[in-house]
Amino acid sequence: MQLLHFSKEALPDSVSTDIQNLNKLSEEQYVSLTDILFRFLTEPKETDRFLSQLNEFASENGMSPGPLKNLVKSVLLVPNGALKRNLTAEQVKADLITLGLNEDKASHFADQWKVRYPALSRLAVEQTLMVNQLVDMEWKFGVTAGSSELHKVGSIFLQVRCFFLFFSAMLTRKYSTGFSVNVGCSVLYFFKILEVCLYFHRTMHLHLLRDSICCGCRTC
Repeated sequence: MQLLHFSKEALPDSVSTDIQNLNKLSEEQYVSLTDILFRFLTEPKETDRFLSQLNEFASENGMSPGPLKNLVKSVLLVPNGALKRNLTAEQVKADLITLGLNEDKASHFADQWKVRYPALSRLAVEQTLMVNQLVDMEWKFGVTAGSSELHKVGSIFLQVRCFFLFFSAMLTRKYSTGFSVNVGCSVLYFFKILEVCLYFHRTMHLHLLRDSICCGCRTC
């Protein structure tokens, strides 16, 4: 198998088998299933609704819920890995085709990835900020020299690198442990990231201020 963009590790054969089984779905079934998957990715807290929709999908299409859920687990590896590595729609499509998905279905998935990526990326940043401490940020500007989409050529983009401390390191004060997250984004999206950072900074500051002046009663 060719190298994949979304994963640098060797995947079990079951993953490619599950991806290839998507080819057996009709166009309507496939569109419906991908819609369920991306809705869950953008609203990950709605686990009960997600599982209910999968059970309903299985019932309506004469499938067993167990194998369907295993298939979905394999499919979710692709967008989760793509999000971590900031992959383009073209790279996602190429990986799906490498795993055995036909071109039409891979194109549809890639189109959905392209549409939903800004929301997914912002969600990932928010979740990271909620459980880890942002300690530094670097960014640099660039200009798109070539793209499959003509209107993007010449547009300005940013490459942002955020440095975080693990939540456990914050508790133990072992600040040598951490990780970095690389994000490629437009100028507009960069300011949205800063907006989220400022929001969490203000929120934490208000909580600390409230705790410092609290008299011990339960009404503060």
